[in-house]
Amino acid sequence: MPSLAQAGQRSTLDWAVGTPLMIVCIAIGAVLLRWLVIRAIGRAVRMMEHRGSQREGRAGRVLRQATGLDSERRKQRAATMGSILRSVSTIVIFGIAALTIMSALGVPLAPLLASAGVGGVALGFGAQSLVKDFLSGIFMIMEDQYGVGDVIDTGQAIGTVEEVTLRVTRLRDASGVVWYVRNGEILRIGNKSQGWATALIDVPIGYDQSVEKALQVLRQVAAAVDDESPWKERLLEEPQVAGVESVGSGVVTLRIIATCVPNEQYSVAREIRERAKVALDAAGIRGPQLPSYPGQGTSGTTPAG
Repeated sequence: MPSLAQAGQRSTLDWAVGTPLMIVCIAIGAVLLRWLVIRAIGRAVRMMEHRGSQREGRAGRVLRQATGLDSERRKQRAATMGSILRSVSTIVIFGIAALTIMSALGVPLAPLLASAGVGGVALGFGAQSLVKDFLSGIFMIMEDQYGVGDVIDTGQAIGTVEEVTLRVTRLRDASGVVWYVRNGEILRIGNKSQGWATALIDVPIGYDQSVEKALQVLRQVAAAVDDESPWKERLLEEPQVAGVESVGSGVVTLRIIATCVPNEQYSVAREIRERAKVALDAAGIRGPQLPSYPGQGTSGTTPAG
């Protein structure tokens, strides 16, 4: 029969051979698992970057060319999500591997996990605003609420997005002021650059002028704008002459509705308004007359006393 010393030596030898081998296997398994996960994430990111658009027709073509919804915006979003997923997967895999190795070495995990839990609760209470900012930033990126170059209204500031991180969003307003808005403090977001924009052009004419003739002139203006560059690249469809918008006080207001690329509604409205003025003058359709005042002469000025 083997002696107690021999049995102790054999037990120590078994531990010395078995435990290091187990630790090596755990480490190799963790590295291999992380490599597989990172590779899968990279493949998913590439699929998101190169995924083709499902839009069809003129509107989809113009949006793709003018705003890059199917190129840069999707690439930025996919790259950000890929970075987040890689970081999270690395922390989770190596964290579980570390706990498994500590358990194999005989380290008591219950006190350690209890202390980590208490510390996590304390950290959560102390940095809850930071956690809120990070979670809000993750959901904003996942849902593609806005991106770099978009004009947004956060309720606190209105401007063009220059940078989006997990914690803050940087805006520059029309005056050139840079605003840093924490993601967790944004309760609502109005995106003025996503999808398409509408330009409403109201053209007033005199009450005694021919409405039908004026509408015909405006339809010709809309067709001409839609047929010329660079306006046809900014319009998603031919502007629609809606008709009479309002009547009153010697004024008849006609409305034109133009659906165009985001952030181009202002330039399109100015162009249509200018062309409408020139075309109405050429057709002999005058605008509303200003009311006359007592003492006003025929030249429109009050004679000197």
